[in-house]
Amino acid sequence: MSYSYQIRSLEQYQAVYQQSVQDPEGFWEGIAKTFQWHKKWDKVLDWDFTGPDIKWFQGAKLNITENCLDRHLAERANQPAIIWEPNDPEDHYRVLTYKELHFKVCQFANVLKNNGVKKGDRICIYMPMVPELAIAVLACARLGAIHSVVFGGFSAQSIADRIQDAQCSLVITADGGYRGNKEIPLKNVIDDALVRCPSVTRVIVLTRTRMAVSMIKGRDVWWEDEIKKIETQGNPDCPAEVMDAEDTLFILYTSGSTGKPKGVVHTCAGYMVFTNYTFVNTFQYQRGDLHFCTADIGWITGHSYIVYGPLSAGATTVMFEGIPTWPDAGRFWDVVDKFKISILYTAPTAIRSLMGFGLDYVKGKDLGSLRILGTVGEPINEEAWHWYHEHIGKGRCPVVDTWWQTETGGILISNLAGVTPQKPAHATLPLPGVQPILVDEKGEEIHGNSVSGNLCIRFPWPSIIRTTYGDHERCRVNYFATYPGLYFTGDGALRDQDGNYRITGRVDDVLNVSGHRIGTAEIENAINMHTGVVESAVVGYPHDIKGQGIYAYVIFSSSHVDENLSRRDIIQTVARIIGPIAKPDKIQFVSGLPKTRSGKIMRRILRKIAEGETQNLGDTSTLLDPSVVEEIKNGKV
Repeated sequence: MSYSYQIRSLEQYQAVYQQSVQDPEGFWEGIAKTFQWHKKWDKVLDWDFTGPDIKWFQGAKLNITENCLDRHLAERANQPAIIWEPNDPEDHYRVLTYKELHFKVCQFANVLKNNGVKKGDRICIYMPMVPELAIAVLACARLGAIHSVVFGGFSAQSIADRIQDAQCSLVITADGGYRGNKEIPLKNVIDDALVRCPSVTRVIVLTRTRMAVSMIKGRDVWWEDEIKKIETQGNPDCPAEVMDAEDTLFILYTSGSTGKPKGVVHTCAGYMVFTNYTFVNTFQYQRGDLHFCTADIGWITGHSYIVYGPLSAGATTVMFEGIPTWPDAGRFWDVVDKFKISILYTAPTAIRSLMGFGLDYVKGKDLGSLRILGTVGEPINEEAWHWYHEHIGKGRCPVVDTWWQTETGGILISNLAGVTPQKPAHATLPLPGVQPILVDEKGEEIHGNSVSGNLCIRFPWPSIIRTTYGDHERCRVNYFATYPGLYFTGDGALRDQDGNYRITGRVDDVLNVSGHRIGTAEIENAINMHTGVVESAVVGYPHDIKGQGIYAYVIFSSSHVDENLSRRDIIQTVARIIGPIAKPDKIQFVSGLPKTRSGKIMRRILRKIAEGETQNLGDTSTLLDPSVVEEIKNGKV
């Protein structure tokens, strides 16, 4: 398999980029021709950002799993497709070749069929980072069922919200999972969630930890028992369902600026073409590379750069069940040396955390197999960039600083490893086919270099969000209504004198905590559910490890007998309603919040106080009660 569309020099990038802007349809059509189709498209692109209504490769028929599995069997049946490293380094790792992965995906797709799953059904997947998670995802795609993967750290309430929104009919989970020295009771959490989810009629449970779980007759079945039924039926082959280019492939929920999570919808053909193209080019993938993306498949990074991008390219993808600091802070580097990893793609949060442990855990590690480093999830600060480049890449590995979102499906702005220039803390240049612009508050384009503004995209790329599940208006309002005719990313950016982009962070009420987006409204809703809380306001503040920390201002109904206990109770409430990922780092009890006369909370003021900028709060005369600001300043935690 050759990558005729792989860019290999700066001059080639510049020429290809120009071509992609002048003739986007011709450009993407040329790349799409390298995939396996049941029927080619009648029209490459039909789009309107007002609706929005975006269709790529209209009329084409395909199945993404044939492009990720079947088409590789002739040449690389015995090449590893997935290498899995377990949580405990003493446990044995697993290798699945393309032939074995194809077999297991077909086998489990037949299990799903046996349990009544058909094209268009929504399936919730809540599993640990084991190969069966990737198998479940691909088995859904093979049948044309729509997968909705929920990260294993979310609470029962968060899972119930997602299952109810998508009206899932089946859940795939495990008895439990391992994360460092913790056992996560996944099945128990699902049981709690399903009390509120009458649409679910079947739960398939994988054995992982052997912790005690309740199995409800008529609803719950064991993964292993269901596989045995298929084995007794003989041939496990499962022909792939022929899908339309614009059929939904998956729903992935992301936090918005309102409390309710929104289901981002990605479709089959455009997503496949774009994740493959960006994987091959950004990481300069070469045959034989081992690609280690440390994300969880519960996030978009895992969907695009553990599963679909690498497998569609016939690459070997490494899945890791554990965490970077267990049993010690050298675990990532041990995995790199153990398998001779070539490409390492991780989050700035992980890098900053490992930096904090010092260099003792890097000493003695070879890391000579590494060729490319990458970062994802949030902007990387210069100090962490240099540490990563010097101590992990030994100064010889290019670092790709990738900027993209759940809604974009794949990488939009990044240097191409060793091909286009890198610049610390800058995502640098757009990938071919991606047309970013900066606009001011009125939506007027800001031209030239050495400027900053709100980051928008003026033309669709193949894996752009199509809708938010069951609520198209929400998609329009969130991404296409702020600046008519443009896709608004919600991020601010600088463009330097050479045209390189540096992402400066969210400009809406969404925090980026450890690379994961969490809406302030969602956290406030959870805090407000705690007995005794009258009202709350949440803002972000700079955090050495997480990038952004969560600072909560809380009005409590009664005097605090024990403020610390009240804080712990509120944190526990948030963890139970959303999950541990959303726990506030700081909680300040206040008697009131700075509000305008119309009742709007002035978050700008709260943000500045949280950041320690108490001298320059701007005009507070429009507030209903300006004196509350002094009280909040004096009580900062």
